[in-house]
Amino acid sequence: MGLITGLLTLPLAPLRGTVAVAEQVLHAAEEEFYDPERIRGLLEDVERRRDAGELSEEEAIELEDELIERMVIGANRRRREG
Repeated sequence: MGLITGLLTLPLAPLRGTVAVAEQVLHAAEEEFYDPERIRGLLEDVERRRDAGELSEEEAIELEDELIERMVIGANRRRREG
């Protein structure tokens, strides 16, 4: 970045910093959302709640399907990233 460009875009520096922080927060949230260990724990919780009668069979299946979909999406994301 040249001197003139740097001076002209200086007022945007706080915005660029905010965007960079927001991108990092988003990345961390996605990492946690798609974390396979966390998803396994949630699947175990669904099974425990089903066994305890807190969830119907239909509710448990719906939750399991959502969690498995998250796990698959997470695996595909990790494969694409390297």
